[in-house]
Amino acid sequence: MPEAVPSRRGLPAGRAFGLLAAVFVIAFGVAVLLLAKDQQRVIEVNDRLQERTFPEIIRYQRLARNLEQLRQEGERIFAVSSHASRQQSMFVVTLIASHPSVLEHPEAAKLAREVEQFLGQVVAQSARSDKRPTSHYDEWQGIAARLGILVDDISFEGINLAGSDLQQASTAMNLARYKLVAVLLLVSLFLVVLVVLVRRHLIHPLQRIDHALSGLSADKPAPLFNTSRLLEIQAVEEAIREHHDLLVQNEEIRRGLESLANKDGLTGLMNRRHFMQSAEVELQRAQRYRRPVTVAMADLDFFKKLNDTYGHAAGDVVLKAFAERVREALRQSDLVCRYGGEEFAFLFPEISTVETVKLAERLRAGCADNAVLLPDGRPVTVTVSIGLAEASECSIEAALRHADEALYAAKRQGRNRVVIDDAKAVTNPIQENP
Repeated sequence: MPEAVPSRRGLPAGRAFGLLAAVFVIAFGVAVLLLAKDQQRVIEVNDRLQERTFPEIIRYQRLARNLEQLRQEGERIFAVSSHASRQQSMFVVTLIASHPSVLEHPEAAKLAREVEQFLGQVVAQSARSDKRPTSHYDEWQGIAARLGILVDDISFEGINLAGSDLQQASTAMNLARYKLVAVLLLVSLFLVVLVVLVRRHLIHPLQRIDHALSGLSADKPAPLFNTSRLLEIQAVEEAIREHHDLLVQNEEIRRGLESLANKDGLTGLMNRRHFMQSAEVELQRAQRYRRPVTVAMADLDFFKKLNDTYGHAAGDVVLKAFAERVREALRQSDLVCRYGGEEFAFLFPEISTVETVKLAERLRAGCADNAVLLPDGRPVTVTVSIGLAEASECSIEAALRHADEALYAAKRQGRNRVVIDDAKAVTNPIQENP
């Protein structure tokens, strides 16, 4: 007889996942229905609180507030010495005693009428004198005590209205909490079974992909993968390779944008933000090692007049020409930026203020001795005023402020000159033709 072939036991993966999902959906659906029922109970209680209980509580609170004010006005009648003030308080007492919230409550209405009659008699008896009515105060204390007790009773009565509804809501919420825990346990069980079933087929390939992603960088070569039999995994691996290519392209674009963000669009010099950051670092280094450092502020003379006369296009040409003079006159280690408009800021590391004067004078002379050709071919000479300040013992902001003061001193002394922060001119003034 031929050998019997052992029969295969178990379920196909699709059917196993289907049965697992069906059991989970049924159990989860039943739990959700039970939770929905509890939620409906809470909603009903909430609606009852909003539509009936809360308005009642508010009505009781309003009544208690009115009775308390009634008591306070009674106290005021006995406290004030002016008959006019007692009449005013009596008027308020009359209004409160006739308020609808008071009239709706029999006990409160009865006591309010009693208070109104009693205080009315007191005010009438004291009408002929401005002295305080003290003869009836002991009797008033008894009435006021009754008002206080009634206010407390009404307040407690309003609070107790919500007790039953809140108890029902609390019971429904506790049941919902237990059912929610059961749902969470069910979901946890399903997740555990699901993880066990998919680990061998998906987790290991995903771990290889995660390792590749953790080391993905534009500075490293594209990751290499063993060809997977799953089309989905192949698609992810291909997407990672494409992502690496995008990282390389984005890094190149980022470096270009960073260069644009750090430079002034017109002159190509540093912009103010980048200059302040770089100057702060350089200044801290110089102060740490006790090295000399100087800052300067420069301003093109009569630049506004040039703009008004020749137009803003001519002003842009002059600013570009000045930036070129700066590159020619200064050292490679010097920092310079367009600080704003026609104003420029400088930082000269490893050089004292006196030595910086030579560089600044070279820049000033280069501007004064060389005309700039405007777009229409006309030459124009634009001079520059420069203020210098020593910065080895102060912040960059303070140093620039001193340099700016020296710059204004140069303007006051006739422009086209270099001035240090002690307001002494360092170069011979050269008058500029306005």
